[in-house]
Amino acid sequence: MTDEDRTNRLGAYLRARRDLVTPAQAGLPAGDNRRVPGLRREEVALLAGISADYYLRLERGRDAHPSVQVLDSLARVLQLDEVERAYLLGLGSDKPRPSRRRREERVPERLDHLLATIGVPAFIEGRSFDVLASNDLAVALSPRLRPGYNRLRSLLLDPEEQAFQRDWAAATAGIVAALRANIADDVDDARFVELVGELAISSERFRSLWARHDVHNLEGGTALIDHPLVGELQLHRDKLPVDGVILVVYYPDAGSESDEKLRMLAGLAQMTDTSAASSEDVERNAR
Repeated sequence: MTDEDRTNRLGAYLRARRDLVTPAQAGLPAGDNRRVPGLRREEVALLAGISADYYLRLERGRDAHPSVQVLDSLARVLQLDEVERAYLLGLGSDKPRPSRRRREERVPERLDHLLATIGVPAFIEGRSFDVLASNDLAVALSPRLRPGYNRLRSLLLDPEEQAFQRDWAAATAGIVAALRANIADDVDDARFVELVGELAISSERFRSLWARHDVHNLEGGTALIDHPLVGELQLHRDKLPVDGVILVVYYPDAGSESDEKLRMLAGLAQMTDTSAASSEDVERNAR
């Protein structure tokens, strides 16, 4: 990344985050005739203990390498969490990221075996949320969990996936922020460029979220799902990094209603597989 690229991204990030902090949150009176939704530049500078002129230079990309102390002060004023602070420090670092050979995302053989035996919906995703592998129960949970699909693209562009998510707004906000965290300095990565370019054209929701510059790690939690066959499911979701890819596992509380529904779904999936296999046998014998 060149100094020009870095300062442009640093300035854009500072502007976006400044817009999200209200005067009340910063302990300032709101006043009258405010023309910005968040803090003014001079207010950020005052609270951070730097000159307004220097802060203006940062936002306009005229300083490639502000000190760690300055960035820490800005992180405090902009009320960044640890992930967002680390992202800000990375944008302002004067140490170029060492080049590293990018390797194709591949699923370790042992994970293929795990997917086949784990007994709950599970799949493997890459850094850009491409589905690399999945088990039958994951596909029964959602056909968008087949290899070749992209989780972010499905969530933003597929009406069935949107209906599938009980809290679509939170799901989209979380995954877009996680994509930005995953990208970090790899802004020229071909897969990221392709995906971001497509979604920027085709999704207003993506454009809105991308402009916020939110940065968060997408970790485990609870997924609330409206399944078209078995109804509402409440499942735990764990995301486990393994050899450069992510193992994602969905599972219910033992003995819960969602546990029963998931067992029902597994039975329906097995019946479908058996029926499909029988049809293939009949077709093969007819030849």
